[in-house]
Amino acid sequence: MRAFPISTTISSFASQFHQHGYTLYIVGGAVRDFYLNREQTDYDFTTDATPDEMKQIFKRVIPTGIVHGTVTILYKGHSFEVTTFRHEGPYSDFRRPDSVSFVRNLEEDLGRRDFTINALAIDAKSGTLTDLHGGISDIYNKVVRAIGDPFQRFSEDALRIMRACRFSSQLAFTIEKNTFEAMSTLSENLQRISGERIRVELMHILSSPKPSVGIQSLQQCGALKVILPELEATIGVEQGEFHLYPLYEHSLISCDAVPSSKALVRLSALLHDIGKVETKKVTSDGKVTFYNHEQVSVSLAKEILQRLKFSNKDSFIVLHLIKQHMFHYEPSWSDGAIRRFINRVGLEYMDNLFELRKADRYAINHSKEVEDLIELHDRIAKVLHKGSSLTIKDLDINGYDLMQAGIPKGEAVGLVLKQLLETVLDDPKQNNKEQLLKIAKGIYTHQLRGGRTN
Repeated sequence: MRAFPISTTISSFASQFHQHGYTLYIVGGAVRDFYLNREQTDYDFTTDATPDEMKQIFKRVIPTGIVHGTVTILYKGHSFEVTTFRHEGPYSDFRRPDSVSFVRNLEEDLGRRDFTINALAIDAKSGTLTDLHGGISDIYNKVVRAIGDPFQRFSEDALRIMRACRFSSQLAFTIEKNTFEAMSTLSENLQRISGERIRVELMHILSSPKPSVGIQSLQQCGALKVILPELEATIGVEQGEFHLYPLYEHSLISCDAVPSSKALVRLSALLHDIGKVETKKVTSDGKVTFYNHEQVSVSLAKEILQRLKFSNKDSFIVLHLIKQHMFHYEPSWSDGAIRRFINRVGLEYMDNLFELRKADRYAINHSKEVEDLIELHDRIAKVLHKGSSLTIKDLDINGYDLMQAGIPKGEAVGLVLKQLLETVLDDPKQNNKEQLLKIAKGIYTHQLRGGRTN
């Protein structure tokens, strides 16, 4: 077995503990990832020294999580997060222990952790591995297994159910039978978990190599109907015509087909068709339709994003992509149509929309044809090269100019600016102040004055 590499700085850091009669261990994901031959990120440390004792050893100690025994130590230009060995009391809120007591032995500390693969410890001085729960064996056998009694582990913190699915997805591991049974029995407890925590785990799954593995694990253990009932509702919905797969499978395939670096686009792919459940109709001749499903999908996705406490920025991106995903380019589009498309989508969202469209298309019938998207991309580039005006901000006139010309402040100015943009999208040559003022006065005189706005 390979020896865990201990850097000179970490060895020196550990020596400070040893010199005062304490031990220091590297724990968590860095150890697991080392034995998985994955890139290691920041190290987490655990020790038998209490926070007060660490303050006596080091000059600069920040109490970042002092209630749970965690401090950040600044040492030789580095910051190290260190947590005291601890025993945890009951988890009445299914999130955090009601009480924490510090202990002096590593065994008890490792026994409180979630999965065997996360309960490995490396002596930060000698590099010696401590594996009390068969974590190395489970790594080699590609198994996610709860430590001890899985019912106790998931009763303590229901979010561990999602974490098991996440590790299964990230690492391509199988969830051990007893662990999965406990997850299935206790999945309803996820109702008690905050939207923020569920969002974090969901985004981890969506960033994994194949998110459908994690989503399927969630569905099979009953967790999906708790956290994403709108997606669960798509199971068994047939789509007909050119679709090779029912709706649920189509959504998972779409999600997988988006690059892993684009988690928000993957979320858009996962949710882009959830409105089809509500809008499905079968005509007298047996044809299946889903008219305006993208609008219903946007409405349902908005509820999900609010429930899971996504930021306004991320929510806008996901909803915007879902709303726009049904575009169909034709070579017959005029340059004006191209400009309108750019205006409607926004240049900053164009690449992500194309990724969603490719993924959706692949999930329909495994098509990888993108010639039309390449042509559309090229035409967009040509329009941009011409320096076309695409938004109201690009007009050679503004609201103040219109008010100076006699158009009253308020709704009328906004309506005129919108119509001026439509004019310029059709004919960019019209974008000069003198001409736009002339057109604006005509719009106001003939369409808006007197209350008519159409």
